[in-house]
Amino acid sequence: MTNSAAHTPRIALVGDRSPNVAAHTRMPLLLDALAERDRLVLDAYWISTEDALAEDAVSGFDAVWVLPGSPYRSEAGVLAAIRTARVAGIPFLGTCGGFQHALLEFARNVCGLTGVAHAENDPGAADPLIEPLACSLSGHEGAVVIEPGSLAESVLGTRRTVERYFCSYGPSRHLDTLRAHGLRFSGHDDDGHVRVAELPGHPFFLLSLFQPELSSATGPHPHPMIRALARAATEHAAQQAVR
Repeated sequence: MTNSAAHTPRIALVGDRSPNVAAHTRMPLLLDALAERDRLVLDAYWISTEDALAEDAVSGFDAVWVLPGSPYRSEAGVLAAIRTARVAGIPFLGTCGGFQHALLEFARNVCGLTGVAHAENDPGAADPLIEPLACSLSGHEGAVVIEPGSLAESVLGTRRTVERYFCSYGPSRHLDTLRAHGLRFSGHDDDGHVRVAELPGHPFFLLSLFQPELSSATGPHPHPMIRALARAATEHAAQQAVR
C-alpha cells in the first residue's frame, strides 16, 4: 500500500533551546530561507535533550539535527537521539556539540569503548574522548581542508573552506579505533586536527565541529550543509510515502 503524496519533511531539532545560543536564534531565519530560496519546506520540532530520552523520541522524523548548546541538560538524551538516527538511517547533522556527542555515541555503541567520556560533562574522566582544545576556537574562524571523494566534498563543493567556530572541546584520542569501525574523518584544519566526520553507508550522516549556523552565508544563502540536510530530509519523506 502506498500513500498518495509525501508529507512535509519533519525535522527534529535536538537541543536545550535558549535565546542565548546564537545557533538556536537563527533557526527561524534558516527555515524561512530554505523555503524561500530552495523550496525546501521543513516542519521543524524542537526536542529538549531530556525529552529525547523517551523511547523512539525521534524515530518518526525525516531528519535529526543535534544543535550546539552543550553542556546539554541530558547527555543520555542526546546520545539516544543520535543512536536512533544512526541505526534507523535517518538523515543526521551534528554541529559543534552535536559533532562531539556523535563521536561519543559511536565510540561507545559501535567501537565498544564504553568508558570514554566528554570532559565538559565529566571533567575527572579517566578516558576522555572529547577534551579541551589546546587553543579554544570560541568566536574564531579557521580553514578546513576537505578529503576528496567524501560526502563533505560533495556537499560543500570545495576542497578548502573557512568556517566559524564557537567551541572549546574536540576529539583527542581513539581516532584510529573510530576509523577502523567505519567512521570517516573527512575534514581537518591546517594542522591536521579533525573538524568534519561522516559515516559512509548511511543515507546522510555528517558532523562538523564548526557551526554552519553561524556562516556569513546564513540567512538568504543557507550554508551548504544545512541545504544538504534539508534535501536529505525531503528524500527520506518521499521514500516513506511509497512504503
